[in-house]
Amino acid sequence: MSTHIGAEPGQVAPRALFPGDPLRAKWIAEEFLDGAECYSRVRNMLGFTGSYRGEQVSVQGSGMGQPSMAIYANELFRDYDVQQLVRVGSCGALTEAVRIRDVVLAISAATDSAMNRHRFHGFDYAPTADFALLRTAHDAIVARGGTPVVGQVFTSDSFYHPRPELTAHLVEHGVVAVEMEASALYTLAAGYGRRALALCTVSDHIVTGEETTSQEREQTFAEMVELALESMLAVPVDGAA
Repeated sequence: MSTHIGAEPGQVAPRALFPGDPLRAKWIAEEFLDGAECYSRVRNMLGFTGSYRGEQVSVQGSGMGQPSMAIYANELFRDYDVQQLVRVGSCGALTEAVRIRDVVLAISAATDSAMNRHRFHGFDYAPTADFALLRTAHDAIVARGGTPVVGQVFTSDSFYHPRPELTAHLVEHGVVAVEMEASALYTLAAGYGRRALALCTVSDHIVTGEETTSQEREQTFAEMVELALESMLAVPVDGAA
């Protein structure tokens, strides 16, 4: 068992949803998974495994920000052989082309974090989504009659950024939303040879000032969760233990 998850071998499925909020993990387990059982309560960062359409799926809280998320992603990949990890989180829209409650499919992630600078000895590594998961998510939205929002996100280390005006330059270069985990998630998945995707529902709009409540962010992002589950099941699991 790992230090921060503490699950026994076999308790975590090869496919896992990855919300930041552990209470969202609990809500997902209760609302979407059949026969869900809690495998971790360490530090109250809840984790559950159940089934969806007959396939085993886990959901594990990650906490806020790249350092916290990286702890759980490392242990899921390294200690539990998770093959597919899909972040189901929230983001802030940076452009009026994106609306409140849109689901953003993060194709890549810019960042102000130094984590990858340290990892790659000063080089700028470009963290990107797994194409198979991205494509299935895109196609699932189209099949529902929706318009996919596929774009680069900005993974910030600061929720309350001291220089918010700098995001305008990012928007000029195609960044559509800001969040706090995707860059490290994509980097770790690439390093372990696993599949990862960040799906983020727009919870607040930096341009218009619209926002959702904390309860809505915890419990009403059902479209994103269904999309994540459908996308994972459409991609075969390779090399699972």
